[in-house]
Amino acid sequence: MPGGRLTQAERQQIAAGLTDNLAYAEIARRLDRPTSTITREVMRNGGPAGYRADLAHHATQQRTHRRRQAAPQEAQRLQQPHGRDAEAVRGYQEQLTTVLMASGLPRMMARVLSCLYTTDTGSLTASELAQHLTVSPASISKAITFLESLDLVRRERDERRRERYVVDDDLWYQSMLRSARANDHFIETARQGASLLGHGTPAATRLENAARFLDFVSENLIHAAEQGREVLHTRTRTTSDTIAEPNPRDGRATGPTTTP
Repeated sequence: MPGGRLTQAERQQIAAGLTDNLAYAEIARRLDRPTSTITREVMRNGGPAGYRADLAHHATQQRTHRRRQAAPQEAQRLQQPHGRDAEAVRGYQEQLTTVLMASGLPRMMARVLSCLYTTDTGSLTASELAQHLTVSPASISKAITFLESLDLVRRERDERRRERYVVDDDLWYQSMLRSARANDHFIETARQGASLLGHGTPAATRLENAARFLDFVSENLIHAAEQGREVLHTRTRTTSDTIAEPNPRDGRATGPTTTP
């Protein structure tokens, strides 16, 4: 399977494949490239509806030029703790960004979320995010506002009264609840429509079925989220409570007495 950057000819084939409504996997097979390469290329350059081969090629050349100019600062900025490979971490962040974009997040919001999730603290200030991502503070502010509206990040103040943006385990729970609550409005509206259109008519039955389906899914989603949160928190408490106990034979500490 070939590696290296996509050529302009390959990008033209991608554009042709999108025009023909081919799946990413089929386009990748025809180019003998990984599906992830095609997905990342398309999502980075306007998505399926906005992808243009010439614009994508030009944008890639510009990004390459900027990276070369910023190489000394980039090398210093990407120093990682715990002996991590900085380039490997950056590659993973781009991969995670692509996955988040495929789930519906705009690119900048996906980059911010990816950056937060790959930091050990799980929190960064606006200036730290702007430095990590080499973007303006205004871009960070817009992205955070959007992510906060989806319950994917939260704000808090540190000891220096700086505003920090945080991702933690509880946010997934809150996001699931928000998703379930978002269905409630449609369920109520669908049932109103069924009553208006006359129960038993095809249109009313269609709306009633949609309402029942979403009601069932939402109820189970909330139940699963609550169960998952309890399991996760129990595991976290158990892990934090695991301490060494004295060995009665020699006074030394033994290993952990509990396991997650």
